[in-house]
Order: sequence, then C-alpha cells, then structure tokens
Amino acid sequence: TTVTRAKEVRAMTEKYITLAKDNSLHNKRQAMAFITKEAVVKKLFDEIAPSYSDRNGGYCRITKTEARRGDAAEMAIIELVK
Repeated sequence: TTVTRAKEVRAMTEKYITLAKDNSLHNKRQAMAFITKEAVVKKLFDEIAPSYSDRNGGYCRITKTEARRGDAAEMAIIELVK
C-alpha cells in the first residue's frame, strides 16, 4: 500500500487493539460501531488483543519499499509486530 494509507491504517489499528485490551461490553460495542463484521471484532478481542497485553502501543510496523512504477508513489508494507 502507499505510505500515506499505511500511516492511517496504523493509527486506526493501534486505537482498536488498545480498546480491545480491556474486554468489556462497552468496548466491544464501540468496536462494532466502526468494524461492521462481527467475526473480525471477535478475533480482535479473543486472539489479537490478548497477545499484546504486555505491550504499551507500537503494535504495527511500516516498512518503506521502492516507489511504484507508473506514478512513483511511495510504497510501504504494514505488519503487526509479534
């Protein structure tokens, strides 16, 4: 993806992982207000967030790659840090 889009995705991802670390009904409803697929919210709360329980932020990594052919846009790879 492009660097700009990766930065936006990182901000959103880190917000919702932090929200899911506190497994409460209120937080699940807040997540469901934005993430419309119930299976994704379930996986976020049951699998992803508990694996980051000892980490205070910095859940995503953006690695810049070479420019895209055609329009020379800056490209990047975004990944979850384990």
